[in-house]
Order: sequence, then structure tokens, then C-alpha cells
Amino acid sequence: MHPGTAVRQDCIEKHGLSVTDAARILGVDRQTLSNLLNSRSGISPEMAVRLEKAFGTPAREWLIRQLDYELTEVMRRANKIKVQPFRASMHRVNEASRGEV
Repeated sequence: MHPGTAVRQDCIEKHGLSVTDAARILGVDRQTLSNLLNSRSGISPEMAVRLEKAFGTPAREWLIRQLDYELTEVMRRANKIKVQPFRASMHRVNEASRGEV
């Protein structure tokens, strides 16, 4: 679940706030909050601090949710990420062949 969904449920709906009211409380413009709530942006460290100050959930918890979400999204396509595995023994052989040892 995108962390914006949790913000909507745990902060806005739980307290009966409108998006406009919540944005005012957080000290951000309505569009910024709307982007978060509609999964168009994530929770930045600054937004996490704002959420903590306004609603009490620790900033670190918001950032962990964001990181977990992003990692889950990347892992869904991890098989498409192409890298060459590092092998220390091969690295030394290549250095030796180039006279770098």
C-alpha cells in the first residue's frame, strides 16, 4: 500500500479532516498533499516530520513505510535490473592482466 493511503486513513479520515484543512495543518499547499494522497509522490523526510508534529506518528515510521513501499515496487521488477555480479577473484585477475596489481 502506498504510504499516502495510510496518511489518508490514519490522519485525515480518522480525524474527519478535509484535504484543505489537513494541508493547512501540515503547512503545505493542497496540491502537495493531494499528490501524496493520490500516490503521485512519496513521503519526504520533511513531510514525515510535519506528519509527526501534526498527528503524532514518528517521522521514522513514515519514512520506513515509504522505504518499504519503494523497495517492494523495485523488487517486483528486480528480474529486469541487469547487473554484472562482482567476483573478487575475477577482479584481481583482470587487474593483473592489465598490470594494475
